Amino acid sequence: MSQPKIWLSSPHMGGGEQKFVQEAFDTNWVAPLGPNVTRFENDLAGFLGDDLHVAALSSGTAGIHLGLVLLGVKAGDEVICQSFTFSASCNPILYQGATPVFVDSEPETWNMCPQALETAIADRIAKGKKPKAIIAVHLYGMPFKADEILAISKKYDIPVLEDSAEALGSTYKGKSCGTLGDIGVLSFNGNKIITTSGGGAIVAKSREIKDKAVFLATQARDNAPHYQHSEIGYNYRLSNICAGIGRGQMEVLPMHVSARQAMHRFYKNYFAGVKGVSVFSEPGPDYVSNHWLSAIVVDPASGKDRESLRLALEAANIESRPLWKPMHLQPIFEKYPYYGGKVCEELFNNGLCLPSGSNLSDADRDRIKLTFDAFFS
Repeated sequence: MSQPKIWLSSPHMGGGEQKFVQEAFDTNWVAPLGPNVTRFENDLAGFLGDDLHVAALSSGTAGIHLGLVLLGVKAGDEVICQSFTFSASCNPILYQGATPVFVDSEPETWNMCPQALETAIADRIAKGKKPKAIIAVHLYGMPFKADEILAISKKYDIPVLEDSAEALGSTYKGKSCGTLGDIGVLSFNGNKIITTSGGGAIVAKSREIKDKAVFLATQARDNAPHYQHSEIGYNYRLSNICAGIGRGQMEVLPMHVSARQAMHRFYKNYFAGVKGVSVFSEPGPDYVSNHWLSAIVVDPASGKDRESLRLALEAANIESRPLWKPMHLQPIFEKYPYYGGKVCEELFNNGLCLPSGSNLSDADRDRIKLTFDAFFS
């Protein structure tokens, strides 16, 4: 009989979620508005700090899309995006009829390379097409080099849409990820640090931006007694029921972050004695990652390789996953401009995400360790 599956990152309920969901049913607030939505937004704003304003949405992808709309991205514009990310970071560029321009990563944080970013901007301007926005991602919860990226943003007057879908609970120089760029985006998908089953949020620095996001997310209905619309709107608001799950999850968010960071330490300790394997870690004290997913890079020169390890874990009913395949290598995006070298390509070829959930047990860790022992012996 096979052992139960150890998942990469499964939902982890804290216990309080049902109370808030039941309140929604008891009061008949089951629509995309209600007290749970407001309180979930307030909880998030309080956690992030800095007098921010949060609009809860149906997904992180909706947040990226609305962020582009709010930044004025239109058909024919160009938007620079990190290549090493999930497709949801850049799909909304195409929703707007704009053109993605992809940029390589740097090897320390695996995020957008500032040098490649500036090269891309200068070249696009020389070609007569100044980019309208920059989408920078905190990959796997690791903060990007915010000082450098934001300095380039300011130099060329191009706003940063901060994809913090994987980084709730991470900080850069003491500031919460999601609050560093002009507009931030969060995700509460089922595999994230906290979940609302499916959901996301826009993080705004003014009440006006939040109100505009909510207006667009509720079909852009004008203030009139009848249904009147002067702008294109979207059905992107989070439901009061899902927001109830989010309120319960906020009660355990610090514990979830701590548990994921503990999983990272488990891998750091294990691989300290394994030649040819490096664990993705903070490059310095300015960076604090939530370690949403712990990841390693296996040097094929060591005699072992990423894919063989993945298959060994799979045979033990343990889920792992290659790192994100860069967007500029994807069939749907390969025709678009790309700037940089092969950093993200090499990471994809040799990197592996390991089980990282906040609900993993000591028994799970023992099984993972035994599989590693057998593979690396």
